[in-house]
Amino acid sequence: MTSTVQETDLRYPVGKFDFEVPINEADYPMLIAAIAETPGALRAAVAGLSRDQLETRYRPGGWTVKQLAHHVPDSHLNAYARFKLALTEDEPTIKPYDEAAWAELADSRTVPIEVSLDLLDALHLRWVALLRSMDAADFNRAFRHPEHGRVLTLKQMLGLYAWHGRHHVAHITSLKKREGW
Repeated sequence: MTSTVQETDLRYPVGKFDFEVPINEADYPMLIAAIAETPGALRAAVAGLSRDQLETRYRPGGWTVKQLAHHVPDSHLNAYARFKLALTEDEPTIKPYDEAAWAELADSRTVPIEVSLDLLDALHLRWVALLRSMDAADFNRAFRHPEHGRVLTLKQMLGLYAWHGRHHVAHITSLKKREGW
């Protein structure tokens, strides 16, 4: 049974995100800073890795480091669009996407990770500017997520994506530590 515990730890190296933990206005600057730091943290985590290391799965059955490097901008592009939808429409219903299928597409398998790292840099410049322009009422705006079957506020999404960047960077840094890279 220890393998289940170990696999759980490998899946969630910074713990699971909890949508029920309250996020207060005083938390916004710290969460925005965490989102702003994600591109640099991801770039640092993958710096100097060989082609074989990039093709290593961070856990049995998990994605490769390369897939993780492409997944983060894919996910954050969707998050950025969802923020903009929620800021310009009344509780829009967003379109979910199949993250696992996206990770298997040719661009995630063949394009060098530097392209996605550059994309993440540019995207976060825009997203962080948007986040820093928002007021408290903006963070209470929301969208409907059909897969979650609920309405999610932008402050919940702020917390989720501050966690999301740390979560995937930790997948890579934990792998590097375990492998002695």
